[in-house]
Amino acid sequence: MHEGYGPTAKWLHWLMALAILTTIPLGIAMVNATPGPTQNALYDLHRSFGVTVLALAAVRLSVRLVRGAPAPHPSLGRLLQALSLTVHRALYVLIFLVPLLGWAGTSAFGAQITVFGLFVLPPILPKDEALSETLLGLHKLAAFTLAALATLHIGAGLWHGFVRRDGVLERMLPARRY
Repeated sequence: MHEGYGPTAKWLHWLMALAILTTIPLGIAMVNATPGPTQNALYDLHRSFGVTVLALAAVRLSVRLVRGAPAPHPSLGRLLQALSLTVHRALYVLIFLVPLLGWAGTSAFGAQITVFGLFVLPPILPKDEALSETLLGLHKLAAFTLAALATLHIGAGLWHGFVRRDGVLERMLPARRY
């Protein structure tokens, strides 16, 4: 363990935050759009950003396994340390689970996933509309759970940065070395 996050971990954190904060509104917009070219474009963008989240998650987990994570901030008591660890672990599970459920559900639906018009992902399941409905329902539930935990995570970061002013937020800001 070490004191702070390295620049790679910080960049991956902020790139993932941007990708997730783009993917979720696209998902909401696509299911509420009128069927047609606009809705199809929203689906393509949502899927492309979802694949981006999955790829960044794989890189991020690899970096974390190689480099490790810093020790909990010394200002946190046992309860906040346990809560932080629980939320971070849940976020890690969800950044993999949400896109994988989306990929599986889309595959079972029989639709292609074209990533930013560059390449097509292979299906990971055969076509099965009933299975697709179940998987995409789980995808939606997991995505809303991810959004709720991300909101909690953001709120906690702001609380540490502007209320407690304890240095926790600064550990993940790109300009800081700790």
